[in-house]
Amino acid sequence: MPKMKTKSGAKKRFRFTATGKAKHGVVGKRHGMSKRSNRFLRQQTGMSVMSDPDTRIIKRNFFPYER
Repeated sequence: MPKMKTKSGAKKRFRFTATGKAKHGVVGKRHGMSKRSNRFLRQQTGMSVMSDPDTRIIKRNFFPYER
């Protein structure tokens, strides 16, 4: 049986920490910045860690060899 492939869209959207938690880019910074507060924009920089149930879903469905 051939190897399973990782979803290419998931490769671009998620990274994993050394302990196996999933990180994703924060939402809300694509457009419409003028209506958002400066505090909100500052807090939305970088990556954030996903919850454990969401991490399980990501690993099971999109990353077949990430365990």
